[in-house]
Amino acid sequence: MIDHGEADDKILAVVANDGFWSHVHDMSDLPPLLVERFRHYFLTYKMVGGEASSVSIDAVYDREHAHRVIEAIHR
Repeated sequence: MIDHGEADDKILAVVANDGFWSHVHDMSDLPPLLVERFRHYFLTYKMVGGEASSVSIDAVYDREHAHRVIEAIHR
């Protein structure tokens, strides 16, 4: 996600041993409609009436990319 021209990564995670979501290991394991709902949420949750949005999402990345983002935070 890009917010005001800066990276604003969002990482979705599943709790270990979650009985409902345990089959999800990557975004590709989710139904496309659910991924689109996540996109819509992140594109709109900061919107202020009458102002142009400063948020964009160019791509939805995979698990490996998320791991690299997390590793970069710890450097």
